[in-house]
Parts: sequence; C-alpha cells; structure tokens
Amino acid sequence: MVAGLALLASGLPALADDLTGQASIIDGDTLEIHGNRIRLWGIDAPETTQLCRGDDSEKYRCGAQAANDLDAFIARRPVNCNPISLDRYGRTVATCTVGDTDLGEWLVRSGLALDWPQYSKGRYEVAQRDAERAGRGMWKGSYVEPWLYRVCIRVGGRPADCSDDANAHP
Repeated sequence: MVAGLALLASGLPALADDLTGQASIIDGDTLEIHGNRIRLWGIDAPETTQLCRGDDSEKYRCGAQAANDLDAFIARRPVNCNPISLDRYGRTVATCTVGDTDLGEWLVRSGLALDWPQYSKGRYEVAQRDAERAGRGMWKGSYVEPWLYRVCIRVGGRPADCSDDANAHP
C-alpha cells in the first residue's frame, strides 16, 4: 500500500492493509483483529462504564450491552475491515463487515450506537431513524451521547453522574 509506505517514511504509523480474521470485541465500537485495534468508522457506541435508562426508567449498562450484543452477532465469524484512517490514539479507523453486513450500520440500526455525523456525514442517519422509530436499544429509554459522556468523565465525573443528564435523549 503506497499511502502506508509514505506514512511510514514520514515517521507516522502506517495504515494496515485490509484486515480480515476473527475479532475480539474491546467495546461497542472497537475490536481487535491480529493485534490491530480497530475503531468502527462513523459511529459512537456508549462506553463500557456508561449507563442508560430503559423503558422502565431503570439504569442498565448500555455500553456493556453494545459490546456483548456485537460479540453475539459476530459469533466468531470472520470480520473484514477496510481501513480509512488512523485516530489520535493510533487505532485504525475502518468500516467492517461480517458477510454482507456493515457492523456500524448494524449497531446503529439495533440502537446500540449512534450515527456520528461529524465523521459519517450522515451515512447511518436512516438506520438511526429506524432504530428511534422502533424504540430499539438506547431509544427505548434515555441516554447521554457517548461523546458527551466521555467529556464528563475526563473532567472528573463519575460514571453514574455522567450517564444521567437533564438533556438526555429522547
């Protein structure tokens, strides 16, 4: 891959070529294949420690649910990832599929992650509207956007406090 060689020559990490293999789930939007950490492009799933409220208003571990449901969906089948870029943490950012299913779209359509328009440019907007209308996953109750949850944690907030917000969705 010529782009990868150029990055390597510049002293920056190189993008991996297409990555295919059995994936280990790190969290709802991060997996690992052959030792390579891969962040799913265009979506944001709740953090592992993040809580949401279900339709009964009770808190549940929506971040852990996203990771567990993704693991169950993949079911040890081969995952194919097409690298797009590297993030600031050195992870490969990629679109990944199992069979013909885009994992980012599956997560968003299942209500386990959100379309992140800042990056996706709305690619998963229809899947998100579908999940919201059907009340799937996070849409069955309320949640704080994962990007806002991370900001709260970074400034010293506790997971339970950062997971609840007067402006939580819906």
